[in-house]
Amino acid sequence: MYNKQMKTNVVFFIIIIALITACSTDRPSKGDIAFIDVKKNYPEKNIFLTDIADVTYLHLSTANADYLYKGRIQSITENNIIIYDNVSGSILFFSKDGNPKSRFNRRGQGPEEYREAAELVYDEASDEVFITTFGINNVIYVYSSTGIFKRIITLPQGTNIFSIVDFDDHSLFFYEGAQKLKRDLTRMRGEYLSDDYVLPFYRISKTDGEVLDYVELPGNPLYMGFDFGGSWLSAPRLYVVKCPEGVLLWNANADTIFLYSDNKSLTPVIYQVPSVASLSPMEYLECYFERVQYQFIKVNILHKYDSSPGPLPAKYYMRNKKTGEVVRPKLLLPDYEGKEFAIGSFHPYIQTFYENGCFFELDLYELKQAYRENKLSGKLKELVVTLNEDEDNNVFMLVEFK
Repeated sequence: MYNKQMKTNVVFFIIIIALITACSTDRPSKGDIAFIDVKKNYPEKNIFLTDIADVTYLHLSTANADYLYKGRIQSITENNIIIYDNVSGSILFFSKDGNPKSRFNRRGQGPEEYREAAELVYDEASDEVFITTFGINNVIYVYSSTGIFKRIITLPQGTNIFSIVDFDDHSLFFYEGAQKLKRDLTRMRGEYLSDDYVLPFYRISKTDGEVLDYVELPGNPLYMGFDFGGSWLSAPRLYVVKCPEGVLLWNANADTIFLYSDNKSLTPVIYQVPSVASLSPMEYLECYFERVQYQFIKVNILHKYDSSPGPLPAKYYMRNKKTGEVVRPKLLLPDYEGKEFAIGSFHPYIQTFYENGCFFELDLYELKQAYRENKLSGKLKELVVTLNEDEDNNVFMLVEFK
């Protein structure tokens, strides 16, 4: 699996970006590579999501009680919405208008069963569900949307699959976290950290797990972790995000996010200044989302909890690719008075982005309270008034940018 001849090395890009960063902190972005100055006080701006995107409110029907769940969207494809129920372990399929389509549950200890689903990818064209599971990090289980077992993809022992996404008709793409896990455990024990640190990514065959490409993003020995009440945590956790052009790859240690495109080329798309290594507390690019002319960037702040009363709030930016304008957006809805939204990653394993846009989950209890306080209007109000917070699923908001 670790065939270095398949490696895409981006040391050149890292050097170029380091040079740009060193001399352009106070200047606007030049050329095709955008940057965010995490120390600059960009202006705040109120933006209605409906002015920049088509917004659809969606309720996943519970007319059939088997489709009431405690979980969240795992994947959105052209015609399907897929949910993993955290309680039962069931995988639920809904149409894009919220109607139940199919469900299955293969959770268990048997040879054709997953213990507990960690991440899920659905290939609509082949009707194949790819499931990674907690506890067996080198195995991918493959089923149909009705739960028919198809095969198991087994990768070399010691492989740790994180941030797996559907790349194309023939392949999956994921971050392999075994080296990071080993490095983090070494740090936890207080032992020496070596400097030979890279972030490895793999594109593998959907059929048998054959490695089709290996992408290595050089990092640096910077430790990005902290202790929290005796429990150890690290950041970032999201390393791969699907986008229309391919996949976005995170390399927070090198201040850069890269695009691995459908033609297998690798290009830096955005970076931060000042460098993570120069900041205390460290600030790093945790999330990046781009659709049409808008770029949304989330910068997280990593600090030691023993020296701070609590987590420092993340920073959210919005950049207009056409004008170069950068603002700190307050994303609002005409239909939901007083509610603010932030585009970013809300779970270490689940992505809130899909091919055409992003989604938000709106808590039904909160919505019903807003309704009673007369804060809802329009189509959102019309939907919420029909729902019962004790019997219905939450509401989702799909956002597809214009």
